[in-house]
Parts: sequence; C-alpha cells; structure tokens
Amino acid sequence: MMQNVHLAPETDEDDLYSGYNDYNPTYDTEELENDTAFQQAVRTSHGRRPPITAKIPNTAATRPIATGYGSKTSLTSSLGRPMTGAIQDGVARPMTAVRAAGFTKAALRGSAFDPLGQSRGPAPPLEAKNEDSPEEKIRQLEKKVNELVEESCIANSCGDLKLALEKAKDAGRKERVLVRQREQVTTPENINLDLTYSVLFNLASQYSANEMYAEALNTYQVIVKNKMFSNAGRLKVNMGNIYLKQRNYSKAIKFYRMALDQIPSVHKEMRIKIMQNIGVTFIKTGQYSDAINSFEHIMSMAPNLKAGFNLILSYFAVGDREKMKKAFQKLIAVPLEIDEDDKYISPSDDPHTNLVIEAIKNDHLRQMERERKAMAEKYIMTAAKLIAPVIETSFAIGYDWCVEVVKASQYVELANDLEINKAITYLRQKDFNQAVETLKMFEKKDSRVKSAAATNLSFLYYLENEFTQANSYADLAVNSDRYNPSALTNKGNTVFANGDYEKAAEFYKEALRNDSSCTEALYNIGLTYKKLNRLDEALDCFLKLHAILRNSAQVLYQIANVYEIMEDPNQSIEWLMQLISVVPTDSRALSKLGELYDNEGDKSQAFQYYYESYRYFPSNIEVIEWLGAYYIDTQFCEKAIKYFERAALIQPTQVKWQLMVASCYRRSGNYQKALDTYKEIHRKFPENVECLRFLVRLCTDIGLKEVQEYATKLKRLEKMKEIREQRIKSGRDISGSARSKREGSSGSGTYDLRTGRDLKGHQVQPPHFTESLFKAMSPRYQNI
Repeated sequence: MMQNVHLAPETDEDDLYSGYNDYNPTYDTEELENDTAFQQAVRTSHGRRPPITAKIPNTAATRPIATGYGSKTSLTSSLGRPMTGAIQDGVARPMTAVRAAGFTKAALRGSAFDPLGQSRGPAPPLEAKNEDSPEEKIRQLEKKVNELVEESCIANSCGDLKLALEKAKDAGRKERVLVRQREQVTTPENINLDLTYSVLFNLASQYSANEMYAEALNTYQVIVKNKMFSNAGRLKVNMGNIYLKQRNYSKAIKFYRMALDQIPSVHKEMRIKIMQNIGVTFIKTGQYSDAINSFEHIMSMAPNLKAGFNLILSYFAVGDREKMKKAFQKLIAVPLEIDEDDKYISPSDDPHTNLVIEAIKNDHLRQMERERKAMAEKYIMTAAKLIAPVIETSFAIGYDWCVEVVKASQYVELANDLEINKAITYLRQKDFNQAVETLKMFEKKDSRVKSAAATNLSFLYYLENEFTQANSYADLAVNSDRYNPSALTNKGNTVFANGDYEKAAEFYKEALRNDSSCTEALYNIGLTYKKLNRLDEALDCFLKLHAILRNSAQVLYQIANVYEIMEDPNQSIEWLMQLISVVPTDSRALSKLGELYDNEGDKSQAFQYYYESYRYFPSNIEVIEWLGAYYIDTQFCEKAIKYFERAALIQPTQVKWQLMVASCYRRSGNYQKALDTYKEIHRKFPENVECLRFLVRLCTDIGLKEVQEYATKLKRLEKMKEIREQRIKSGRDISGSARSKREGSSGSGTYDLRTGRDLKGHQVQPPHFTESLFKAMSPRYQNI
C-alpha cells in the first residue's frame, strides 16, 4: 500500500491549489479486511484511542500515518518541536494530555484499552467498621443526642409538653456522658460546644414551657455564665420573660436591660422588641412615665402598632389629653406594608393572569396580610373607644374628632364603624333616642353600613317590643345586604314574635347559609323547632351548637329541656349536671335537677339539689314549699317552720303559709305557740274559716274559755259562706233559665222593651228583670 502514500513536496514555494488531488489512504476501504489494526479495533475497545492526525496539505511537516501494513514515521511541527508521542533521541515523550484518561504509550503498542483498570480484577473488600472503638461510640452517642433534641422540639410543637421535657432531660443526661467519654479519648478542645449549647437551651425552653420557672432559670444561668458560649447574653431576654411571668417586674427590667446592653446596635429589630418588653413591664409596675419614654423611642425609631397602642394606654393612664391625640395620630400613621386589594383583581381576561391571581388570592401571604390589617383595625377601634370619652368635654365630640382623623388616613372604612360604636355608647348610657338618631344617619350611606345600622335599629326596637318598627328596619337591613347574617337573624326574630315559626325558621336557615358560624341563628332555629314540636331537629341544632360553644349555659339548658320534653329524664339529668359544672350557682338549674330526681323517686338527691338551690336563691316559693313539705314528710316539723316563715315574709297576703307555720308548731307538740300563731292569723284574717276551726279544736283540747267565742264566729262564718254559695248558685240558675228563654222558638215569649209588644204585635205585660239578670242579657239590650 506504500504506492498510495504521497509525501509532501520538499519545496519552499506554496502552491495555492496543491493538495486537492492528494489521496489519503486512510479512506481506502478495499483492504480493510486485511488491515489487522482495524479489525482489532472493531473487535475490542482498541479503536477508542485518540485518532492520529493524518497528513494535512500545504504544511511544512507531515505526521505518521498508521496502517496495518505501514510503519510509523516521526514528523516534526512547523515550529520544529517534536509532536506529542514522537520518539526523539531514542526516548519516547509521554502523552501527558491524555495519560490521566487512561491513554498510555502501551496502548499504541497493541495493548488493550482499559481506562478503569478492570483488567486488574475486583477491588479488595472494605475494612470492617470497628464498632467497639471509642471514636465510633462517641459518634453514635452524639447522633443519639441530636435525635433526642429534635424529638423534643417536635413534641413541643405538637403540644405534648410533658414528652418534650422528658426528651430534653434524656438528651441532657446523654450529652453529659458524651462529654466525659470525649474527655477520656481526646483533648478538651475537641468537645462539641454547639451540641452542649443546643441541649441546654432546649432543656431550659422545655422547663419554661412546662411552667417550671426555677429550673428554667437555673439552666439559663448555666449557659449565660459559661464564657465559652458566644452570644449567650441574648438569653437574658428569655430570663426576663420568665421573671415577667412570675410578676417579678424589677428583675425582669434588670435582665431586659442587661440583654439590651449586650446586643449590638446593628441588630435594630431585636433591640426594638426588647425595649417594647421593657415598656410593657413599666406599665405593669405603674411607672407610666418610663413606659412613655420607651414607647416614644420605639415610635421614633421603628413605629409599629403594638408600641403605638401601648403609648396611647400610657398617656390615658396619666390623663394627658393632647398627648393622647398625638399618639392616636401616630398609631394611624403606622405603615401596614401590605399590598392593596386591587392587586388581587384581574385587570384583563388573560387566563394565565387570572390563574395566578386566583392562586395568590388566599395563600399564606394573603392570609397574613388580612390578619395584620384586622389587628391594625382592632387596635385603632379600641384606642378610639378608649380615648373618645376623655379627650373632649363629651364623648360625642371625642368620637367626632376620632372619626375625622380616621377619615384622613388609610383606614377610611373604619369611620363608619366608629359612628356605629358611638351609637352603641349612647345605648350603654341609656340614651336610646340619641342612639336611634345616630343610627338613622346611616340610611343614606352605602349598603354595608346601612345594613349594619338598620340591624342595630331593628334590635333596639325589638327590645322595646315595638315589633312593627323592628320589622321595618329588619327589612331595610336585609334589602341593603342580603348576605348579612345578623340582619336575617333579626328579621327571623320579628317574624318569630308574630308567631309565624315556619317563616322564621326560613330566615334563620338563610342566615346559616350565608355564615355557618352564626351561632345566634342556629340557637334561634333550635327554639323555633321546639315551638313547632319538632324535637329531634331542635335537639340536633342544639347539639351542633354545643360542639361550637362547649361551655354555653343556655345551650346546655336547652338540650336538657328538650330531653325532658322527650320524656328522657336520665339524659336530661346528665346534661343538667354538665350545666351546673359550668354555672354551679344557677338556682334554676339546681331546682330543675331536684324536680327530676323527685319525679324519679330519689328524695335524698332531690333534697340535696333543692337545698342548694335555696341556698343560692332563698326567695323561690316552689323550692321553699318543697323543702317545707319534705321536712313534714320526714317528721321534722320544727325544721320546716323556718321555710314557711320565709314564705310568709315573701307573700304576706297568702294565709296558707302562716297556717303551715301554726300547723308545724301543732304537729311538733308546741300547742301554746301554735295557739298564739292561730290567734295572730285570726287577727289578720278574721274571715278565715280554717283558722277558726283550728282555734276551736285547740281551745277545746286545752280547755280554754275562748272556745265558745271562736265556735260562735265559726258558725256565723259557715252560715254566711253557705248563704253566699246559695246566692251564687241561684244566680247561675236564673241566668241559665233566662238564656234558655231567649233562645227558645216560641214567639210569644219574646218581648220588645221599646214597644211593649211581642213579635206578633200583641200588647203584653213586661217581665220583671233583676239587675244581675239584666247584665247577663244580650249586649243589644244594655243601652236601653
């Protein structure tokens, strides 16, 4: 194949068109089957070696062309340096550029291409880990300590404070063992201070969370006093917080100031928070001037809502009107640093934009913005309600000033709420007319404010039993804002008062559809179902409400009452027991429990609850009567006397209580006291027959001379009573006979008083009517 090899001409003249007819034998495919090197490259990885550059036309040097039949010839470059891999002076220069990838000069001599060293066989096995070595034990123990700290933090975040404390203690014990083992193996400089710090800090935090403040303070002291812990002085803030919870305000201020001194000025936010804590502590101690200095500094450096509100409280405490106004203006001017609501309104119909807006409309950032705005509105409303009555001569002028300031700020929508609060303040002062006038000013405002004002007006008129006006304003509130649950509830109340329970239930249901958390509507619909005798539905409503308001006494009583109506006394007693656990001094609930136990035949339990009810409210006649009767039944008449005497004091015109007192004296054998009591009763009620009967009996038993006098009075009273009963009976008979005559079909029996004739025109003798009979006649004759 050498006849196909063309060497470069040895001429110094460059021919622009030379080399185009040169033939490179590398591309000769006729002899490839006989080319040993090519066949070896195809069968093995030998062909992956870097290709050797072929002859380049029109250059001053040529490179060797390797084939199966040709020899290699070393060529030089145009600069005269030997090309890479060429043999010069009998020494082969290494191919440094590709040696690291596995290309060696041995590969050019026909050896197999093995860059990964697979020909050397498998790698020797790894050395077995010695788990008994001290270093390995220390490493495993350190890993276990970290795991315990993490588990403690997770338990705390889940609310399991006891488990978190146990894990923190276990981590502390294992960390001390770790330190001792590490000191035995290595030098003290190699101790992991970060791990020790995290273990102690977590333990102190868990002590504080479990209200074990002494242990928490001791642990924090260990950290703070160790000079090897950097920035440990900041933990004095936590120590100050613990002293604040313990109401040790002087020490709290001391540690807050120590922490403030150790925090550099570059940590501005941290310093502001500590100063805010100092100000709050000064308020707790009544040092309002020092608190004012702290909050004024905060409002000048980094104003925030809490500091502004606390500043208003401090000025309110010292009674500085002008400073209260300035502090309120500073509070209004605090920037919220939230996006406007317009950002969440799509400006176009672009589906991609709408999708993005829909995604961010209720994300966590948006929820945080809503919470921040709600908090700002709460602080402003509370501050306005606090200072309005004191910054001017009257609370109305003060409210007007606050409204004007709010209207000129970013919280314009709060102005209407302040006006409504002004009306509510009038209500608290019993000035209903001014409240109504203030609320009527909103009738021409926007729908939301109009609905709120009309709702309050409807409520006011409902309380005054002016149901027509209440219904009118309820309609106005509903028409202004159909989605206002309070307006719908008030409308349902007005319909309920008119007795239309089905329609009232519909309004309550609509209020619940608009706001499922409207507990007033849910309670009222339960009452409505109870009126409609739909007890299962009423019970379902009250049970749902109980799941929302766990400790509501009204809800618990309604559930017990529904079970009582459903004739399930056991369930009723169970719910009443829950009720008295919430309000243990409710005499009505206690008496109801006594009544249920009495109906069940358990007199001892009934007596216990009736007695408790009497102890809290000793003026309930029903309870007094039951207790007195209980003592009489149990043959303790002398104990029943005090209850009947109290009943006689409550109802002095009712003779039966005084008779019961005398009867108790008589039953207990104190006849003289009984006689005196009966005489006193006879003096007050001389026509009481029962008292005279007992007087006659007692005087007869004792043998007194007054027996004849009382007997005569008794006979006279009994005769008078008999005559009175006969008159009443005869009057009823005459009235009945006259009515039957008037209703009779005989025409001759009908008499016209105007003409003196009957219906046939005959003159007849007029009948004689008594006065009582005349009054009993038909109303058409009463004007004659």
